[in-house]
Amino acid sequence: MFERQIKVSNKTGLHARPASDLTVLCQKFDSDILIITPDTEINPKSIISILAGGVSQGTTIRLRVEGVDEEEAGEQISRFIEELKE
Repeated sequence: MFERQIKVSNKTGLHARPASDLTVLCQKFDSDILIITPDTEINPKSIISILAGGVSQGTTIRLRVEGVDEEEAGEQISRFIEELKE
């Protein structure tokens, strides 16, 4: 299992455009992916789930990936969230 804590630094959080891009990225992987916030658990393969999660700037999330491509998925998703500048 891949697990990493990430602080969302993007000033608008995971709003519509980055949520859409994150969903497309996550759907490329076979592993089960979960974003855990202090308030909820988010399935990032679903844009509705991401938007409903209301992840804003400064939120610390835990990314959990489990499956055949967990390391690759975890690294790519972590990098996407950490480098998000919109």
